[in-house]
Amino acid sequence: MQVPATQLASQLQRGLKSLYTLHGDEPLLVQEAADAIRATARDQGYTERTVHTVAGAHFDWGEVLASGGSMSLFADKQLIEIRVPSGKPGKDGSQVLQQMAEAARDNDSTLTLVILPRLDAATQKGAWFAALDSFGATVKVDPVERQALPAWIAQRLQQQGQRVAAGEEGQRTLQFFADRVEGNLLAAHQEIQKLGLLHPAGELSLEQVENAVLNVARYTPFKLAEAVLGGQVLRVQRMLDGLQAEGEAAVLVHWALSEDIRTLHRIRSAMDAGRPLPMALRENRVWGLKEKLMERALPLLSMAQLSRWLEDAHLVDGIVKGLKAPGWPADPWQALQQMAMKVTLACGTR
Repeated sequence: MQVPATQLASQLQRGLKSLYTLHGDEPLLVQEAADAIRATARDQGYTERTVHTVAGAHFDWGEVLASGGSMSLFADKQLIEIRVPSGKPGKDGSQVLQQMAEAARDNDSTLTLVILPRLDAATQKGAWFAALDSFGATVKVDPVERQALPAWIAQRLQQQGQRVAAGEEGQRTLQFFADRVEGNLLAAHQEIQKLGLLHPAGELSLEQVENAVLNVARYTPFKLAEAVLGGQVLRVQRMLDGLQAEGEAAVLVHWALSEDIRTLHRIRSAMDAGRPLPMALRENRVWGLKEKLMERALPLLSMAQLSRWLEDAHLVDGIVKGLKAPGWPADPWQALQQMAMKVTLACGTR
């Protein structure tokens, strides 16, 4: 049974199930969801807890199965926590998870909590995951995307009795906060808690937030590529500076940007040949946020423009590998900035 992460608390109030599966890559939100399940279990008498972390190909799944089938020596009820950091339990693990999922249906003395990273669609169709989903509650923990981050920060501030000013001033404060913590939700949580320690309940000014919140943002080349497609000039510059400061490989940043250019070129070619845009996007395996960004950007871009960007990507590929190109900066990061900004400015055109 699928349970949205936002509805987990209300589901727990309606009745604790004997099997929960959490999967997602946002450590803070996964931890909070797991803590909510543990707290509810503790309140209902599940006072003994055992934790199994699956590490390596030779992990002994027999111990997990045995703990699920044994009675607790110290409590009437027990919580068994199974962590699979790789998201791949293997053949033995798949069989054990299926057995434990089926056993959970008739076992009210053992609560099983399975914690996994973000799973792709193929893994979610596997027999072991289908069993977990069929016999228990499955909670997908999605990350907080950049556009939703200001509202998330405001909601967390409200939980500790604080708020920003109403109107435009408050929005500026939240945007500043979001810029400082983007891509690092755990640090964002810590910065929010720090504001609760530094200032009393009530309204926070922009100056108070600026003085307190550290720059703990973390970026990835793939989030940079999304910002480029979104035409977000200031954010792209900030992310390029951040990636360089963090020591990210220029070649990986180039790959993320050029891969999107190649995809845009293929889709534009298909559209010019008479293919409907939705079909061309699907054939090129573009979905989610990137689908929306490309859907908005493609009508603004001509085939000639995309062909020039492909040539630029080829030249910058050489620059990041130590070559020089006429009319381009010799520094790889300056060349990446020039390449990225051409695309960003075009995609930001209305």
